[in-house]
Parts: sequence; structure tokens; C-alpha cells
Amino acid sequence: MGDQIEQWDRELFVYLNGLGIEQYDGFWVFVTNPSHWIPLYILFFLLFFLVFHWRKASFSLLFLLATVFATWGFTNLVKGLALRLRPNNNPDLVDLIRVLQEPTNYSFFSGHASTSFAATTFVVLVLREKTRWIYLAYIWPLIFVMSRIYVGVHYPGDILVGMIVGIIFAMVFHQLYLRSGRRLY
Repeated sequence: MGDQIEQWDRELFVYLNGLGIEQYDGFWVFVTNPSHWIPLYILFFLLFFLVFHWRKASFSLLFLLATVFATWGFTNLVKGLALRLRPNNNPDLVDLIRVLQEPTNYSFFSGHASTSFAATTFVVLVLREKTRWIYLAYIWPLIFVMSRIYVGVHYPGDILVGMIVGIIFAMVFHQLYLRSGRRLY
């Protein structure tokens, strides 16, 4: 069963990656770089300070950072255990796919997916009662993770598992945030 799922994952990746259009390569390479999203990260930080008193905003930011770093650490732990080659490093696929980036670390599961969904989900959970527009923040991680398939470095399964892990970490840290915050406020 596991071999069949991996085969479907590879086939879906080859199909989705093959949909890429050369004129959009620059856009997707730009989108996939986490440093190009710094204005959005700053917006997340500012939103806390616009909505909450500075003490609660600072407390929220600490939990957001804890959520992201815990997710990132867990992701790297699993990558080191799973040792799944990225599509761009898989000799069976290299002639079938478009490769726009060539990272050499492992693929399973996507750190871009896990950390971006962890951050976004935590921000949404904290701010959803203050603004209904906060759900639009999910546009970021969706575009971010699609770029990973486009540039040839992650299978769809890597993305899906990363999304799930990120959401779970955000929900757990949100519960800790709520329990810890009761004592402060």
C-alpha cells in the first residue's frame, strides 16, 4: 500500500510540475523564497499590536514564534529520519521534471508547508474574533506551498503532510496560549 501511495505521489508531482509555464518561472522562484514574504511577517506582527494591548500583543508574538520554531524543529527531525529524496535529486525523475531550484536536503515533509500553515493558523486562531478578514491570510501559505511543486523540490504528499502538521502544531500551541493567557489577563 505504501509503495502504491508513493507511486501516485510521484505521478501527481510529475503531472503538476509539468503544468509549469516558462514565462511564470521568475514569479514562482520569487514566491518560494521565504525572505520575500518579510512584509507579510511584519504585517502579522503589526496586527497583534493593532488589535491588542502591547502586553497581550507581545505575549501573542512569543507564542507565534514558539509555534513556528517548534514546527520547524519537528519538521527537520522527521526529515532526518525519513530521508526521502527530493524530486530534483531523484535520478528516476530528473529527466521528467522541470527543476528551478536544487536544494540537497530531504523532502519529507515540507518545511515551507508546515511552518507557513503553523504561523497562519495560529494568527487566524488568535485574531479571528477581532476581524473576519484574517482568513484571507491563508492565501499566503497556499501560494507558498504550490511554488514548491512548481520549482521541482516537493511531492504533493510532502506538502499535504506539512500542511497537516503545521495546522496541528498551531492548534496545540493555541490551546497552550489560551491556558497561559488566562493567568495573565
